[in-house]
Amino acid sequence: MVTETDMAHLRRCVELAHEAFEAGEEPFGSVLATADGTKVAEDHNRTSGGDETRHPEFDLARWAANNLTPEQRAGATVYTSGEHCPMCSAAHAWVGLGRIVYAVSAAQLTEWRDGWGAPSAPVRPLPIQEVAPGVTVEGPVAALEAPMKALHHRTITSR
Repeated sequence: MVTETDMAHLRRCVELAHEAFEAGEEPFGSVLATADGTKVAEDHNRTSGGDETRHPEFDLARWAANNLTPEQRAGATVYTSGEHCPMCSAAHAWVGLGRIVYAVSAAQLTEWRDGWGAPSAPVRPLPIQEVAPGVTVEGPVAALEAPMKALHHRTITSR
């Protein structure tokens, strides 16, 4: 169940995705919050420099490993504009982070990109729970589908 606190964090993820787009990056943004809902870290995609592992979810998992106790990580939630890729799902599980809440799914993004004739991703878009079956996952969130679809379309057509 997605709460109002979840929605506030997801809206910030959409803002971060816009910031990424404006910086010439792929439009993905993520927030890490503690068990009580306090945001402790956030980031957006940073792959334009050539390091395709610079996804915000991966960087937040690394940040959590270095800054939170195992107990804090287990109670934390990662919010993200798009469902984790397999690399980020694995990092999330290996670090022992808790719940994931995402705005749009990898399946949605793949369908949109295919429809626009965009190149396919180099990694299969597996659902999070196929990679990290022990992680609680919420999403997609219908209220954020249209703005995220428009942003991704803008990315495809402007570059």
